[in-house]
Amino acid sequence: MADDQAKPTGPDLTQGIPFADLADGTMLVGHVGDDDVLLARQGEDVFAVGAHCTHYHGPLAEGLMVDGTVRCPWHHACFSLRDGEALRPPALSPLDCWSVERRDGKIFVTGKRSATRAVVRAKPATAAPGRIVIVGGGAAGFAAAEMLRREQYQGSIVMLSNDDAAPVDRPNLSKDYLAGSAPEEWLPLRPDDFYAEKGIDLRLRTSVANIDPGARQVRLSDGGSVSYDRLLLATGAEPVRLTIPGADGPAVHILRSVSDSRAIIEQAKVARRAVVIGASFIGLEVAASLRARKIEVHVVAPEKRPMERILGPGMGDFVRALHEEHGVVFHLDNAPAAIDGKLVRLRSGSALEADFVVMGVGVRPRIELAEKAGLAVDRGIVANAFLETSAPGIYVAGDIARWPDPHSGQPIRVEHWVVAERQGQAAALNMLGHREAFTAVPFFWSQHYDIPINYVGHAERWDELTVDGDIAAKDCLLRYKVKGRTLAVASIFRDVASLQEEVALERDRASSPA
Repeated sequence: MADDQAKPTGPDLTQGIPFADLADGTMLVGHVGDDDVLLARQGEDVFAVGAHCTHYHGPLAEGLMVDGTVRCPWHHACFSLRDGEALRPPALSPLDCWSVERRDGKIFVTGKRSATRAVVRAKPATAAPGRIVIVGGGAAGFAAAEMLRREQYQGSIVMLSNDDAAPVDRPNLSKDYLAGSAPEEWLPLRPDDFYAEKGIDLRLRTSVANIDPGARQVRLSDGGSVSYDRLLLATGAEPVRLTIPGADGPAVHILRSVSDSRAIIEQAKVARRAVVIGASFIGLEVAASLRARKIEVHVVAPEKRPMERILGPGMGDFVRALHEEHGVVFHLDNAPAAIDGKLVRLRSGSALEADFVVMGVGVRPRIELAEKAGLAVDRGIVANAFLETSAPGIYVAGDIARWPDPHSGQPIRVEHWVVAERQGQAAALNMLGHREAFTAVPFFWSQHYDIPINYVGHAERWDELTVDGDIAAKDCLLRYKVKGRTLAVASIFRDVASLQEEVALERDRASSPA
C-alpha cells in the first residue's frame, strides 16, 4: 500500500524511445524524473500515466489494457488511459497524466498535464435533487458521496453513519492492519478534511430510527429528522454473534469496525492463544493475521473443508493446508457449545483453551429500516437494475442490495467490498437521473499470508468445476460452470488471466438477453 520509495526504473522517457519499440497493445514502464510512468500504446495513440494503481500501488504494467483503459492486476481497479480517471473501484483516485510527443520516429514524454475528463456524461433530463441523504458510512456510502461530487453535483449531501470513525478501508481490518504490517494512518479512505472541503455533511455516531417514504424524511434515534429528495440505503451487514453461553464475554470479539480491530490487536499483545470460530474468509484472514503476531490459533467450524461452498473441494483443501503450514490448528465438523472463561467447549465434548475468541461466522444484512418502511425485501432489499427500491427516490447499494444479475438472470446479493463501492457509484449516478443499469461483474480478493485468491463472477452453485494449472503449486485458474457456461472464476497468481476472464464475463453479460 505504501508508496514505493525505490529509484525509478526503465528508460528516461524525456529522452525518448523509438516508436517501433512500443508495439500496438503493449505497455512499458519508464520514468520522468523521480516518477514511474506507464507508457501504453493503442493503435497510433500513446498514453503516459502513473505506473502504479492508486489503491494499493499495484504495478499497472502487469495488468491488462482494454478499450482505452488499464486494469490493475491485483484488485481489478480500472483507469482511463486518456485522462487517468479511476473508472472502477477499489481505486478512487486518478492517475497522474503526462504529455506525449512524437517526433523523428521517437516518443517523448514531457511534463505532467492537467487531465480533462475524456468522457462527460450527458445532462440528465430531470433536475438534480436538492438534497441527497446517505444512510451508512461504509464502502457503498462513501463511494456514492465521492461520485456525486466528482460529477459536480452541487446539492446537499448528508451522510449518516453510526460508526465512530469516518469511512475506512475495511478489508484492511482483517488483513494487513490486523497483522501489524499496515499502520493505522493507511485506513481512512480520505483525510478528515475531505468531507468539509467537498461539502459532505458527515455525521458520525448517528443512528437512524426509521424512514418515512411518503414524507421523504429520515428520523433519527435522538429525535431529530432529515428530509431528502433522494435517499441511499447503504447500511451494510453486521457480524453474526452466536447465541451460546458466554458469547457476550469481554474476551469474545467480532470484526467490522476500526474499534473492533483495535480491540483484537490490544488483546493479541498480551495473549498466547486464540480461538477463531468460523472458517469464512474473514475468519481465516483473522487467523492468518494472528499467526503473523505469533499467536497460537485454533479454528473451529462446522464444515468439513474451509470455503468449499464457495471455492470447491480442491481449493478448500489447499486453503486448509496453507493455514496448517503456518501453524493453524483446525477443528472441523465441529462447533462451539459454550465459552466458559478461558475455555471454548465444543459440541464434540472437548475443550480448547483461549485467551480470547474471534467470531467469524458470517454476517446478516441490515434491512430493518427497509422492512419498517414497507420496502420490498427478500433476504436483502429488492432493487431494480438501476438500484432503485420499491419506493420511488430510495436507492440501495452494498451488502444489503438484491438486484437482477444480467449474467445468471437471477436476483443476487453479494457481500464484498468492491461490489459495494461500484454499486455506490452506480446509485449516485442514478440518483442524479442518469439511468445507468448496474451490470458490473462481481469481484473480491482474499489474502492468506502471501497468497492472494482472486474471484470474479458469482456462482452460488455449479454443475462443473474445471481446473487449469495446479492448485497445490499456487498456480491455477478454476472455472465454475452451469450447463457449460462459466459463471465465476477463482485464481491464484494468474493475474492477467483473471482480468481476461473478467472481460469475457462482461462481454457475455452485454450479449445476454435483458
